[in-house]
Amino acid sequence: MNKARFRVREASALALLAGMGALVLSAPAAAQEAEAAPAQAETPPEATGGAIIVTARRREERLVDVPIAVTSFSGEQLAKTGALDVTEIAQSAPNVTLEPSRGTNSTLSAFIRGIGQQDPVSGFEQGVGIYLDDVYLNRPQAAVLDIYDVERIEVLRGPQGTLYGRNTIGGAVKYVTRNMPLDPSIKVRGTLGTYDQADVVVTASTPLTDLIRVGGSFARLSRGGFGDNLTTGEENYNKDIWAGRASLEIGGYGEPVLIKISGDYTKDNSNARGGHRLIPGFASGAPVLDDVYDTRGGLMDPAQYVEAYGLSMNATADLSDSLTLKSISAWRKDSSASPIDFDALPAVDLDVPAYYRNEQLSQEFQLQYDDGGALQALVGFYYLTATADTQFDVRLFTAFDGLTAFTQADVDTDTWAAFADFTLDITDQLSLSGGGRYTWDKRSASILRQNYLGGGSPVFGGAGIPFGEASTNFSGSATFKKFTPRISLSFKPTPDHNIYGGFSQGFKGGGFDPRGVGVNAPTSNPRGIPSDGEIADYLSFDPETVNSYEIGYKGNLFGGDLYVALAAFHMDYSDVQIPGSAGCTVDGIPTFCGVITNAGKAKIDGIELETNATLARDFIGMGDRLTFAGSLGWIDARYTEYEGLIGGEPTDVSDYRKIQNTPEWTGSGTLGYETPVGDGDLSFSSTLSFRSKTYQFEVPNPYLDQGSYALLDASIVYTAPGGNWSLGVHGKNLTDKRYQTSGYTFMAANPLTGELVSPLTPTLGTEGTLTAFYGNPRQVFVTASLEF
Repeated sequence: MNKARFRVREASALALLAGMGALVLSAPAAAQEAEAAPAQAETPPEATGGAIIVTARRREERLVDVPIAVTSFSGEQLAKTGALDVTEIAQSAPNVTLEPSRGTNSTLSAFIRGIGQQDPVSGFEQGVGIYLDDVYLNRPQAAVLDIYDVERIEVLRGPQGTLYGRNTIGGAVKYVTRNMPLDPSIKVRGTLGTYDQADVVVTASTPLTDLIRVGGSFARLSRGGFGDNLTTGEENYNKDIWAGRASLEIGGYGEPVLIKISGDYTKDNSNARGGHRLIPGFASGAPVLDDVYDTRGGLMDPAQYVEAYGLSMNATADLSDSLTLKSISAWRKDSSASPIDFDALPAVDLDVPAYYRNEQLSQEFQLQYDDGGALQALVGFYYLTATADTQFDVRLFTAFDGLTAFTQADVDTDTWAAFADFTLDITDQLSLSGGGRYTWDKRSASILRQNYLGGGSPVFGGAGIPFGEASTNFSGSATFKKFTPRISLSFKPTPDHNIYGGFSQGFKGGGFDPRGVGVNAPTSNPRGIPSDGEIADYLSFDPETVNSYEIGYKGNLFGGDLYVALAAFHMDYSDVQIPGSAGCTVDGIPTFCGVITNAGKAKIDGIELETNATLARDFIGMGDRLTFAGSLGWIDARYTEYEGLIGGEPTDVSDYRKIQNTPEWTGSGTLGYETPVGDGDLSFSSTLSFRSKTYQFEVPNPYLDQGSYALLDASIVYTAPGGNWSLGVHGKNLTDKRYQTSGYTFMAANPLTGELVSPLTPTLGTEGTLTAFYGNPRQVFVTASLEF
């Protein structure tokens, strides 16, 4: 771990933020005097369907006007449904999967339209971009954002490169926090519920002058475990989070300059999530536990934690009536420790203690042109420098007592991009949008893999006695460059109907397998010792690209009482990156190896339907309203080429492989009823969401793959006159459905078909590893809020 490197980055971050503030504050004096459009529009009232305002194209637009598949969730909507964290929006967004990643509450696995990434180790870039107030989160650790102080969340499906700082090949999730009001404000929200849930969120702000406002939020989020670790006595699947945000805003509300400086901090002290064994122990005979939330894993060191914090400055200056400059500067850092007990049994059989440390520094500039006429344009520049360092032991039950394979993988990323996007109104009804992006990515890796005797590596408290030569001792770098275009045509027969079609290309850079074993590289050396070049080729993987074609319709009908969005898409996905790990043999010793590959090609076709309707008004009493919000996603995602090694020979195994974390069908329906009660409002809502069979990995596994299931949620919320206080009761997963979200497998399988061999045979350890993690059981909680 290069601490000096981190200290330099911290100093650079502060200098960069200060420099950007000086740049924006020194905007031309003429801009200060101009009667320009507000740099920040006041939050619009919540509206039905396409009248909702979004910023998917980096400017405020009605949802119906955006020729992109977008789902938007307002903060009020999320509060009324009792949403707890960002993963819940996947229940209502078609063809979207968002899940906590196996052993933690805070690491995110995200997939949109069949493209994503579920491997949290360094070296692998995400397929779905997560943005916190327009700042791209480079790593999945600490990306399961809890929902508090949120203005809205937007989900953009398909490649996003000409409008966003980081090229995202699958889509983007935008988490937008609230701006501060002009008047002093304090809001308190408290929650009590089953499993000892106890949350409190306090948000406060005040103006210091007519131009300067300060404020922040504090959140304490806690819950007992859904189960227990029967070995350690700890609660399993508990929640123990402290979090906060603080902001300083200068300008806005009609002023030509708005500067928002923010800092945030999250500390997740939750216990490690232990998996549930799906088969009895082969050596110990340990039976399968009755409760899927119970575990028996014995690994307790290091203690589980996730800590993340960052600084950002988002500055906007109206240089003239038609020209706006934006600067987004950010520095973020996170670290986490995780005791991963793959076999979920007390003894050491397949245990992996791990550390993850990440840091990033980014800068984005945008120059936007909009004179209210036929042309709107954006030109942008983005720079990111980031480090991702992973350390882990692999502790196996072997004939060599206490033998451990230690890996340290430090992967640095330096990337810059220039991008542009424009919209030209050819006529009042016909618009052409297009743009392009040039991306330059450099990936530098330093990977060390060393066997130790004496209970583990010195990093994790072992005696650290080296055993043999390092099986990997690699340093290298690679650069990837790509131009990716986008174009779309939009026809609006009326202002409330939009028919569009377009093409976009996405790109994700390559890299180096952080778990790869260099001595296993194929070699032409008669002595069997691979050269540095052969090792580099063996550890590296190529970029992947996707060509996406989409046609769609969006419409407001019946005076805005019905909003409909329909999209059909086809994607050609090339050089698909498949990270993973498997049992292997190194120098005659069984161990754990990376098996990343560029699988080949995939084709993805799909249809998405979203609707938001007012079904009736004033039908039981004056002022009441019955509403329905629904979504339906269908996707046919399949590999057309997938090269595997069968008996040492390259073989196409695409007929036996699946696109992971991508159910064929996703859908949801929310029925809502609102009615006046006294001077306040009472709202009822119930949501039924559905997902068809989901494959956890590319190789089907009857133990881990989750069959079709549905979840039922419901809420009742009373809001007092003026919204000064509210009281709500919420139920999640009311039918108490047990469903698997992820898992581990290290069992022998047919190399062609992927079918598990019979009888079941472990490939690592003696107990056999088929371990699953589950979604939350039924939860009921009461939430009260008070604002003054």
